[in-house]
Amino acid sequence: MKSFYHLSFIFFIGHFTFAQQTVTGKVIDSLNRKPVPFATISVNKETGIISSESGQFTFYLPDSTKAHDSLYISCLGYQEKAMLLRDFNDSIIALKPKDIELDEIVLLNKDYTIDEIITRVKDSLEKNYDHNFLKQKLFVRSSYYTDIERKEAKLTKSSIPEFNQRFVDSLVNAVPSHSSHHSEVLGEFYGKIADENFQAKLDIIKASRLYDKNNEMSVKAITEKLQGIVKKRVKRDSYFKIKSGLIGTKTEIDSSFFGDGDNQQLKDAQAALEEQQKREKDRKERFLQFRKQAITRLQHKSFIFEGADLNFIHKDRKYEFQLENLTTLHDYTVYKVSFIPKYSADYKGTIYINADDFAVIRVDYENVKPLRRFSLLGVSLNQYLHKGTLLYEKNSRNKYILKYAEETEGQRVGFKRPVKIIEKNKHVKGRRKQNEIASDLNFVVRNTDKTEMIVFENTPIEEALFNNFKEKPDAVPQYLSKYDPAFWKGYNIIEPNEAIKKFKSTAD
Repeated sequence: MKSFYHLSFIFFIGHFTFAQQTVTGKVIDSLNRKPVPFATISVNKETGIISSESGQFTFYLPDSTKAHDSLYISCLGYQEKAMLLRDFNDSIIALKPKDIELDEIVLLNKDYTIDEIITRVKDSLEKNYDHNFLKQKLFVRSSYYTDIERKEAKLTKSSIPEFNQRFVDSLVNAVPSHSSHHSEVLGEFYGKIADENFQAKLDIIKASRLYDKNNEMSVKAITEKLQGIVKKRVKRDSYFKIKSGLIGTKTEIDSSFFGDGDNQQLKDAQAALEEQQKREKDRKERFLQFRKQAITRLQHKSFIFEGADLNFIHKDRKYEFQLENLTTLHDYTVYKVSFIPKYSADYKGTIYINADDFAVIRVDYENVKPLRRFSLLGVSLNQYLHKGTLLYEKNSRNKYILKYAEETEGQRVGFKRPVKIIEKNKHVKGRRKQNEIASDLNFVVRNTDKTEMIVFENTPIEEALFNNFKEKPDAVPQYLSKYDPAFWKGYNIIEPNEAIKKFKSTAD
């Protein structure tokens, strides 16, 4: 009988490992029931993922996971929760807030002032963070959103019959008011982040691009329609004078519009067009290079580096710091410190500092004023948004390294000007002006870029391994016309937001 129970237990464990390959849930605050973002969900505190902004996660368990292994859920400011995987039966995980009152600060070795804490953080940057060669298994999602808040084009004059207000309206309406595209990459990133030029390499395991090809086709259709009008109404040896208020430019007409070409000018134009097409093809095919550069930039935007925009540690005199309270993460105590600009600095936020070694293990930041803003002669730019979160954890070298990064940037571009296009031709008898089109344009476009990165593994490596690794430069992503949850099945990623889940090409 004893052997029977023993065999039954073994069968149960084997069945669990086979049947429950994933753990899916949502982390919430036990008091206000709101989502808890950036919580760490791990098995035996060894491997894990991070909950999304909405608190959701899907965790593909390692093949070696057993029923008696433990699931840990932790987040700054909350009591850590642990349970056996075989006991996990509720997709809603409620964490209890846990802050330590400031009058309990005597629990620490010394009652530091806020200025002393920030000074120790600054002095410990070099020793606390890993600046040597690393191999990082990571997932990165980049999302780009475009919203045309205003698009108006009023035709005030046209000598070309086909180019009337109705046609202009059709062009304006053909441009989508809302669009987005997303790229996702799972790969292994090699580099040494302390290097000024940060030489890095990337091995792409799997990647996708989610966008609407129909938007590209509509632009192509508009181009072909405009080309037909130009062929019919514009002389091939003309040039254009483009005026906008006091500003004027001159441009020669591209002879490739007219399609006949034994002349050298047409051959040169065709060669230039082919070169442009080749560059566009290279841009799409050099996906690895563009993604690697984006990851590199994200790594180097950290407060660790003196030249970064997030300079509230290196240039701490520009900020006012306040010790809010003490909190906990795992087994150590953390200072929770808020900061605001004192003079002309750009950011406000909260930093969480390990009281044992004065390492910043989390930063939440947001700009307090436009980072760049100008308006001149009807053209305006407002870089109004830059916010994000950085999380750090220790690796096997007992040094801190980036675990998670989330960044959102936003800008608004406006163009409100009269525009006049005049066709001139010096080879025609009489007056040089042939055709004229004038309009009043008023466009406002808002662009929002969001990047998320999670690092699953931080492995210290020797320089020789970095030098010997060979990239695959021809790696390309798979095109997706709509969100497909099966694409990443079996791979741990950051749970997508609702906008991505609902994305669908207009052709579908």
